[in-house]
Amino acid sequence: MNERKTQVWAGVDAGKGHHWTAVVDETGATLWSKKVDNDESAILTALGEILDLADEVHWAVDISGTSSALLLALLAAHGQQAVYVPGRTVNRMSGAYRGEAKTDARDAYVIAETARHRNDFTAIDVPAQLAVDLALLTAHRTDLVADRVRMINRLRDVLTGVFPALERAFDYSAHKGALVLLTGYQTPAAIRRRGRARLTAWLANRGVRGADAVAETALAAAQAQQTALPGEDVAAQIVAELAGQLLALDDRMKRIDKQIRETFRSHPQAEIIE
Repeated sequence: MNERKTQVWAGVDAGKGHHWTAVVDETGATLWSKKVDNDESAILTALGEILDLADEVHWAVDISGTSSALLLALLAAHGQQAVYVPGRTVNRMSGAYRGEAKTDARDAYVIAETARHRNDFTAIDVPAQLAVDLALLTAHRTDLVADRVRMINRLRDVLTGVFPALERAFDYSAHKGALVLLTGYQTPAAIRRRGRARLTAWLANRGVRGADAVAETALAAAQAQQTALPGEDVAAQIVAELAGQLLALDDRMKRIDKQIRETFRSHPQAEIIE
């Protein structure tokens, strides 16, 4: 069992999807180095492991916009304070350490080592109310993302059972136009009856970008399947409902993202961080 240290330094190379965190002791030896998803449960797990390493943890963060909002909020909620190590400083310090290429792990180590050698960095103070607000908003957004993944998987599963060619035609997780299409047309026969020109006009009237390309792809899928499969009518209804719910959920997530940005900008050091 590793001996508990008196103090350690934790460097965080922050990113939108994940952070890389490295922890060093008073000699500069790496005690802990892992990729941590930008997710509440993952951050809390890493926080617990790191706090178990020493009596005192000195945190240093190379902040990148709002991507660090949840991390900073959780640190504040656990009585931990981080200092801000500017990216320019990290780049200069990187030259002092061996390594063939720039990696998240190496940058996190450099951030930790820089904080160990210097004590003149600005502390990031997250007001209690701001920390609570950000934690609530980001946790809610995480729930919405999970709901979206489940709904897309369900939509694809139902659509595969009656119209596999159309299921393969689009990436429904990233194509709003394809979801709009499914709110009105879910079967090969319905798409063929509508025809390319009228389907293009229908999509364009609903704000779909590249409406003609979406219509062309959908019609090609419809031409590839002439057979109506059992359960088609019920499946079409379910797919249409799921597509509508996903579009509404996307709008909710946009509003949450805007609220997170606005809340973050009330941070006293938001301008420096951004």
